[in-house]
Amino acid sequence: MTASIFDRIRTSCAAVAAVSTHVRVDESAIAPFATRLDLDLPPNDPGQQPIGNAESTAAFVLTLDAINFGSGYFPYLRKRPGHSGYHTVAASLRDWVDANGAITTDALFSNTVDEWAVVFGQELDGSPAHELMELFTLALADLAEFVDQRANGAFVGVIEAADGSAATLAESLTAMRFYRDVHDHPIAGPVSLYKRAQITVQDLAVAFGRTQLGRFDDLDQLTMFADNLVPHVLRLNDVLVFSDELLTRIEAVEDIPVGSSAELEIRACGVHAVELLAAEVRKTRRPDLTSGSLDNVLWNLGADALYKAVPRHRSKCVFY
Repeated sequence: MTASIFDRIRTSCAAVAAVSTHVRVDESAIAPFATRLDLDLPPNDPGQQPIGNAESTAAFVLTLDAINFGSGYFPYLRKRPGHSGYHTVAASLRDWVDANGAITTDALFSNTVDEWAVVFGQELDGSPAHELMELFTLALADLAEFVDQRANGAFVGVIEAADGSAATLAESLTAMRFYRDVHDHPIAGPVSLYKRAQITVQDLAVAFGRTQLGRFDDLDQLTMFADNLVPHVLRLNDVLVFSDELLTRIEAVEDIPVGSSAELEIRACGVHAVELLAAEVRKTRRPDLTSGSLDNVLWNLGADALYKAVPRHRSKCVFY
């Protein structure tokens, strides 16, 4: 029997954690952090908020998650006042929908990089932000082709085709090139992470209130959505311990190349640590807590000024 996408993530990330040299999971810090963690932080993700009818909401969530990457480019992004890089992108897309109506595959296909730069408030000046707009343009055209081929242009059809299976939906999204978040660790071998395929499922579940289009029978199987913020939160709470050499590179705002052993160990050890943390929270505080929901808590926690004041790792890539 073929292992599910979620099993592949858990198994490969645990394998990395067992041999990691740049990052270590301090299991003695799990229980204390589980005890003090605020599990009721208010949600702060525009990607999980409905917009209009079911088709419009599905289109918005799938479109935003198709470009839910670029954290390595965000220091160069022109941001809205009081907004992070992600919130700038999300708010810009929502404003575009408000002004133009529900997203269609025709619009995603036809918009040029110049038009997307206007939508997201960026200059095409050869900067890293310019490069990100080019990547967004490719990603959105890929999404349009995917939705047209899978569901005749109906975004709700992509969700319906999964028939209530988070694994099926996440796996289907990997037909798009920027969702193929699998890399080779020099010791542990292939590492499956699939941050954006998984977070798309979670965002749809929340946006649709976990009923009808938002009902996934295996939603509890989602893992952490491996990015650069949740591992940062875990590090500042002593759950992850980084090597001195890696910390020096991060504090120097050096790009940590995607797929390098250090970058993979940050993300994979983060996934493994969240599995341990979720198990501890389920045992002591909240029996129904899922790893995906815990990721949302940790991600929201990362918006606090305490975490923003300390540099986190940056990698210019299309996976987070």
